[in-house]
Amino acid sequence: MYKTESPAPPNLDLRKFKNPDRTTSGEMRASVALQRLRILWFNTGSLCNLTCGNCYIESSPRNDRLAYLTRADAALYLDELDGPDWSAEEIGFTGGEPFMNPEIIVLLRDSLSRGYRVLVLTNAMRPMMRHQKSLLALKTEYGANLNFRVSVDHYNEALHEVERGIDSWRRMMEGLLWLARSGFSLSVAGRTRWEEDNADLRAGYTAFFTRYGISLDGDNPKDLVLFPEMDVSRDVPEITTACWSSLGVDETNMMCASSRMVVRRKGALTPAVLACTLLPYAPDFELGNTLKEATVKRVSLNHPHCARFCVLGGGVCGTTAREG
Repeated sequence: MYKTESPAPPNLDLRKFKNPDRTTSGEMRASVALQRLRILWFNTGSLCNLTCGNCYIESSPRNDRLAYLTRADAALYLDELDGPDWSAEEIGFTGGEPFMNPEIIVLLRDSLSRGYRVLVLTNAMRPMMRHQKSLLALKTEYGANLNFRVSVDHYNEALHEVERGIDSWRRMMEGLLWLARSGFSLSVAGRTRWEEDNADLRAGYTAFFTRYGISLDGDNPKDLVLFPEMDVSRDVPEITTACWSSLGVDETNMMCASSRMVVRRKGALTPAVLACTLLPYAPDFELGNTLKEATVKRVSLNHPHCARFCVLGGGVCGTTAREG
């Protein structure tokens, strides 16, 4: 059974995650090199129609720290990807809520038209539903290359609304069922914040999918991705180079080994390329203005999210999901 309340976690030791090369104990901090750019993420902007209880990017109807990414911005990187040095397979769209961006449909079409598989992370609410006709046209033209991952924070309506707010369940369900019944390629993102046993959580989602006639399998991590909570105030161990072998974790499976994210900061003259989707405001994770620049430097795992989400949580964001 899920727990609605949990004991307060210990606070993060403020001495941690200060030195990019060494942990608090003086050990060599783990870092990750880009192996191959498999997925390029476009952050469409930090504005969202919701203010969630624990949004790692602090999206809201007022947070515009990340400006809307434009068609011209995206074209710079799609053009760069056309070069011989790259073999990306997927373009991901995240936010904020991607469908708040006024150019979202043309951004999707431009990526699909170049042959990429496209993944859109969405809350499936009114901003998305305004584009039903355009999305159906994209599906007709590009079929299964257009994928949606809908945020359903828990299979229980009340717990979903603890995170998303009153009446968010009904509005999310309208969009989720429209996508499912219209035949779109679909998956769901859930959360583990209630410390429910993993098997019970997946069984609950499976029952939810069955109840609403959604053709997804809660036991399949490609259909249901369960994200660990990301709270920078909660204590988490630092990751050393020795952790790879002691934890049995392969550094090439880390997000920053196969992905990068493009953002446009409010007031910036040009977009920037970041190490991953989790740290849009952390300056140490900005790697340059071009994809080529963003391949040179190893990414130091010098942030609580690196440990909690990626190394210990086994989190991924693309359409190829796994669990650690």
